[in-house]
Amino acid sequence: MTTHDRWQVAGTDITSRLLLGTAGYPSPQVLAEAIAASETGIVTVGLKRALAVAGDNGFVAIVREAVHRQGARLLPNTAGCRSAREALQLARMARELYDTPWLKLEVVGDEHTLQPDPFELLQAAQQLVREGFVVWPYCTDDLVLCRRLLDAGCPLLMPWGAP
Repeated sequence: MTTHDRWQVAGTDITSRLLLGTAGYPSPQVLAEAIAASETGIVTVGLKRALAVAGDNGFVAIVREAVHRQGARLLPNTAGCRSAREALQLARMARELYDTPWLKLEVVGDEHTLQPDPFELLQAAQQLVREGFVVWPYCTDDLVLCRRLLDAGCPLLMPWGAP
C-alpha cells in the first residue's frame, strides 16, 4: 500500500480509501476473508441487517473481530431508514453496539432508486453532529444540501450515484 492510499477523516488516519460493505456474503467466514484480502480501511455495516442476523451466527462479533484484525475502522450505517427520527434512533443504537461515533447516515426518500431524502437527512445530520457523531451523509449532489451538510459539521459527503 502506498502513502497516497492513506487519508484522514475527523483527525483519524485511514489506511485505505477503499470502503467495503458487509451485505451479501454467503457466510461470515467469507466476509472475514474479504475484509482481510481487500486491505480496506473502512468496513460499513447496516445495523438493521446486523440485528436481523446477529442471533443466528454472531454476525456482529464476527464483523468486529475481522475489522479489528485488519486495523480498519467500522462505519455503521442507517440503511433502510425513511425518516430522521428513525435514523437518529438507529444511529444511537449503532454507537452503543459498535462503540464508535462514526456513522454513515442514510435516510431513503425513494425506495425504488434509494435516492436520499434531503430534508430528513439534513435534520438527522444536524442533530447527530450535535450529539458528537462523525457523520458521513449519503446525499444527493444538490449543491445547497451539500453546503448545509458540511456547515452542520459533516467531515465529508458520500454522494448518491444516480437513479
